[in-house]
This record gives sequence, structure tokens and C-alpha cells, in this order.
Amino acid sequence: MARYVEKEKERDVTVLGQKTRFNGTIRFTDELHIAGTFDGTIDAQGALVIKKTAVCKADYIKAASIIVEGTAEADMSAGDRIDIRSGSSVRGNLLTSRLRIADGVSFEGSVEMIRSDTEFNLFENNAETLKRQLAGDHHLPVES
Repeated sequence: MARYVEKEKERDVTVLGQKTRFNGTIRFTDELHIAGTFDGTIDAQGALVIKKTAVCKADYIKAASIIVEGTAEADMSAGDRIDIRSGSSVRGNLLTSRLRIADGVSFEGSVEMIRSDTEFNLFENNAETLKRQLAGDHHLPVES
């Protein structure tokens, strides 16, 4: 009996190391791991991993999926999922379709669940629109 194994698509992974400090806006399409210090905005279509050693203070984080193992202070939205792992600390509002918060997490903020892709397409909205929605201001006009 022959077995066929589907080869996983290779992804580019970018790492901001433990001794790296980044201040500004970062955009990416594949995967980013932050192990150092980040201060700014993340506006991405790929996967984000905030490592145990990371301190991430962002105005806003938007990514396809977000895994938090370290410290994050930011409003976050993920079209797929947000996974907050044991020992991490998150302060900010979350918008996602799937959420996992492990035991031993420090979390301060609110959560809004997306029910379906047809109801809300995360990637059709710019960061400012998402920021307003997380803040609960759904009626403000948005500049394009």
C-alpha cells in the first residue's frame, strides 16, 4: 500500500531576536516571530508569534493568526484565531473567530467573536476601522 504525504508549503519566517528593538509599523504576509521588544503597529496577513521573551506594545495588531507566549499590550484582531498561552500577559481588546486562553494567563480586556466570514471580513477593513470597532465605536465615519 503506497502512502502519499502532502509536502507542507514552505513559509518564510522572520524573527526579531531577543536583543532586537523595533519601533514603527511592520507588514508581512508569511510569519513573524517577535522575541525582543516591539513598539508600534502590526498590519499583516500572515501568522504572528509573540515569544516568551517578547514585550510587544502596539497601537494595534492585525494578523491572520496570533500566538502570544510573552507580554502583549495591544488591541488585536485575527481572522483565524488568537491563542494566548500559559504564562503570558495580554492587555487589550480581542477580535477573532476562534480564541484559546490557557490556564495561568494574565488577561485584561474584552473579547468580540466573529461569527462567520460573510458577517465580517477582517482583511477588507483597514487598521483604523478595526481599532474603532474594538473600541466599541461602530458608527464613526471612516476615511479611506
